[in-house]
Amino acid sequence: MMKRLFVILISCLWLAVPLSAQSNKLIRELESRRGALQKQIAESESILKDTKKDVGSQLNSLAALTGQIEERKRYILAINNDVEAIERELNTLERQLRALEKDLKDKKRKYEASVQYLYKNKSIEEKLMFIFSAKNLGQTYRRMRYVREYATYQRLQGEEILKKQEQIRKKKAERQQVKAAKENLLKEREGEKVKLEAQEKEKRTLVANLQKKQKGLQNEINKKRKEANQLNARIDKLIAEEIERARKRAQEEARREAAARKKAEGSQSSGTGTAAKTNSKPLEAYTMSKADRELSGNFAANRGKLPMPISGAYIITSHYGQYAVEGLRNVKLDNKGIDIQGKPGAQARAIFDGKVAAVFQLNGLFNVLIRHGNYISVYCNLSSASVKTGDTVKTKQSIGQVFSDGTDNGRTVLHFQLRREKEKLNPEPWLNR
Repeated sequence: MMKRLFVILISCLWLAVPLSAQSNKLIRELESRRGALQKQIAESESILKDTKKDVGSQLNSLAALTGQIEERKRYILAINNDVEAIERELNTLERQLRALEKDLKDKKRKYEASVQYLYKNKSIEEKLMFIFSAKNLGQTYRRMRYVREYATYQRLQGEEILKKQEQIRKKKAERQQVKAAKENLLKEREGEKVKLEAQEKEKRTLVANLQKKQKGLQNEINKKRKEANQLNARIDKLIAEEIERARKRAQEEARREAAARKKAEGSQSSGTGTAAKTNSKPLEAYTMSKADRELSGNFAANRGKLPMPISGAYIITSHYGQYAVEGLRNVKLDNKGIDIQGKPGAQARAIFDGKVAAVFQLNGLFNVLIRHGNYISVYCNLSSASVKTGDTVKTKQSIGQVFSDGTDNGRTVLHFQLRREKEKLNPEPWLNR
């Protein structure tokens, strides 16, 4: 009975040891994840420039400010999630602390009872009488062992109480550390909310200024829409040509495979002396070669893990699809990809291994298409291109420098699209942010 109690006590102690490390690890993980978002916020803030008076610059500033506000909201959401995680950890620590304190109280009660028992039976004569009053030698041995084990049990109980008290001390310190982390998070959240309110106020002022220039604003939107349509028409044409080339490559590969099968069947027939019976199977309608199919599978498997197509700090200033600009009447945008604003000198970089399908110029700027199997990534608005058609590229390889507009405070924006053959995809779910 006493041995079993001793084993249980040691087991409880062993189970409680790693708990402090778990809380510290959780806090470190949350801080690391939040730190990456915080860095992105700080870097993206440096992209925002003073607003110029003309409509085009104000509209661009509105896009950049909106992107920055979205980043800050994302960061506040991350803080909220971390606060909830730390609150759950605090609740767990409270339960563990109550269990430890209850266990300590129980150990103290048992230790007190054992001390009282020994006090009542403390003399050597009483112990000897207990041993020698046994009826036989076996009982004498068992009583001797009981006296020894009880003394050992009492000593171990005292040691266990000291250990349990130390566990409680550490658990309280751990709880205090987690509470401090929570308080710091709450303060940080309040600070971020103040910054967010200031940015939203700035956005409202900017929108009000633009509303006063409705005619100029509409002209600017029409101009941007015309340029976008011109660019998309060129991209669509080049992608259609690339799809046709890929189809021809696949057909040629299928023909070679069919010819090889036919030759092998002919060799087998002549070897057996029988007439060759060839079942002429129609060629499979492949749209991709074997290499393209393999690359497509690898690309699709990396959905959500692909790197951003621009180097350095960035803000997504325009999202995929059709949407109205908040606060502006009759201002609707239709983006076939996303617009990513970076710092002057930013490089466009390949999001995955592939082959350059096309490099073309439009309005003095370079645009690059890269094939990844049946996926095609498109990088537009480059001041220079460091690759040419047919080049093989690797993930994160620089393919050119993004154009910086000297007439608009060096505004540097990469327009990025993603296609699955002719199908237009929203790039954001594919990128690792």
